This record gives sequence, structure tokens and C-alpha cells, in this order.
Amino acid sequence: MQPILNLNTSEIATWLTEHGQPKYRAKQIERWIYQRRVQSFEEMTDLPQALRSELAAHFELWTTKIIHDPEATDGTQKLLLQLHDGQSIECVLIKEGARRTVCMSTQVGCGMGCVFCASGLDGVARNLTTGEMFEQLLCLQHKLAEDERLTHVVVMGMGEPLANLNQLLPVLNRVSSPEGFGISARRITVSTVGLPKAIHRLADLQVPYHLAISLHAPNDELRDELVKMNQRTGMDAILDAADHFFEVTGRRVTFEYVLLAGKNDRPEHAQELAKRLRGKNILVNLIPYNPVAGLPYQTPRVDDTERFQNVLTQYGVQVQVRKRKGDRIDAACGQLRRNREQQIVTLSKPKRV
Repeated sequence: MQPILNLNTSEIATWLTEHGQPKYRAKQIERWIYQRRVQSFEEMTDLPQALRSELAAHFELWTTKIIHDPEATDGTQKLLLQLHDGQSIECVLIKEGARRTVCMSTQVGCGMGCVFCASGLDGVARNLTTGEMFEQLLCLQHKLAEDERLTHVVVMGMGEPLANLNQLLPVLNRVSSPEGFGISARRITVSTVGLPKAIHRLADLQVPYHLAISLHAPNDELRDELVKMNQRTGMDAILDAADHFFEVTGRRVTFEYVLLAGKNDRPEHAQELAKRLRGKNILVNLIPYNPVAGLPYQTPRVDDTERFQNVLTQYGVQVQVRKRKGDRIDAACGQLRRNREQQIVTLSKPKRV
């Protein structure tokens, strides 16, 4: 059976026409899926019974299975989803005040080579389909109370979003449409490790979403070490692409900077970064590292984080520090998936005799 979430409105309407049904039923079906939180076609009660049965016979509404769903004391919820081919991905629901933010994945694993990130330790297996990205949003939406709704989406989960842009854009279009999740485009952020050509493409498409670029270093020498993809791009090309994005869209770019204790969090790193970014209409988002088992990197001291922030501020660079959320449930990108797989491998080892 075909996953219905891989189809757009036009494709569903075409199928309906071919099966003797009016096209307007397509929007009814989508309304049930994206807004009314149904779990099955049978629950779509304003559709004829015969059509509901036919939909169930031809399409799958769900192709993923929740295999782990821990919740942190701060309300952060993380899902480990098993895909149809046995691969697994993560998505996160972050609750803060009235905000309900989804962090979604775009690939199984990641091929960008960030040495401190759990997502990329085993490389990238494949791109996610449009439907698999929708299912993350829907699974987390079902975790909300009836009077709650998703308010923000950040594409900062497993994978490099701009390496799967053709599948991602239809998802974001649906997320921001009144017929979909109805989330304002101003509340959607796409994160990238920095693929200059793809950033130019995103800008030239005039997309209304925010862009966040994961920088993590003030120079190419250190970034080549921390983010292997940088060896193929270089920081100058990334910063030029960011300038182009701002010029075309008018949307300020955020630079993400994960602080690794003793590695990229020294005052000299802050000064060098400030000199490269000063005068630009940007925001730096400092992220104290969330440790990953088996990796040598550690969370910086609070004093070091504050000093780094102060140096940027002194140079006139706008900066904020991201609050840590969900660290007790492996909420950093890729942690839950990797830890779960390691547990499975350990448990499956034959006993010694």
C-alpha cells in the first residue's frame, strides 16, 4: 500500500476522480489528517463508508512505529520512530510556556561529519520521504492535549535539511498553510551545516522561513576539524551565501555555535568570531554542548559561556545562549537513536559459556 502522506492535494484529488469520487474530498481527507488528529481512515466520519474502506485498502496512514518515548522533567518529549525498513529517526517536542515546538529530522543519520554530534557517527543511510517527515509532526501533535496546538517548527533534527530540500519544502508548505498545521512561516526555522549552493537556492526561491547556519568555529582550520564538510566549502563561501539570503529575503540569519569545553570556547575564539561577524545583521545562538557517550567533548563551564557571550556583545554582535532542554532523556540530536541501537546490539550478543 502507498503512504497517503507522500501525496499532495492534487495527487489525492486525481486518485479520487479515478475512483468515482469528487475532488473536494481531498481537502476533507487532509483536514482530518492534519487538523483533526485521526488515527485511521475509519474516523473520517464525513466521508462515505465505502470511500473510507477504499482508502484503507489502498493507502497507509501510518508507516512508522513509536519504539521509545521518554519525557524529561522539563516537559520535553522525544520520540524514537522505527521506519518501514527498520531504520530509526528521532523527533522532539519542546514545551516552554505557551510554545509547543517540534524539532524534526530530514535524514536517517547525517553525512556532514560534525565530530561532536551523535547523528553523524555512523554516516547517512538515506533521505526521509515527505510522508516520513509529516509523520514526525503528527506523532508529536498526538502527544498534545486537545486544547494545545503546535506553534513552532525547527528543522534541526537528524540529517542535513538542505541535502533533502526537494522532500522538505512540500512539508514546510503544508505546515504553514491554513489547510495544514497553520503555523506561521515566521515560526519555522531551517538549520544547515552550511551548503552554499543550497542556501543560494533557498534564497532565490524566496521562501519565508528563517535560516540557521551551524558554524561552531571562528576559522577554517578549526572548522575543518569539527565539521568535516567545511573542507569542501570553506567559511567564506558560507558567509557570502548567508549575506545573499539576507539581501534577497530580508530575514536575519542565525549562526549556531556549539560550545565545546576547551576546544572552541576560549576568549580568542570569541574575538576571532566577533571580528568576522561584526557589522552583519545576524544573531549568534550559543549552545552549551550536550555530552554524547563515547565522545571526548564536554560542556563548557558557565563562566566560560558567559565570557564568550560578553566578548561578542562588546564587538556589537547580537548573541543569546540557548537553554538546555531534555538532557536527561538524550534529547541532543541522534543520542536516543544511537544509545538505543547500542543497547540492542549489547543485548543480542551471545552469552559466553
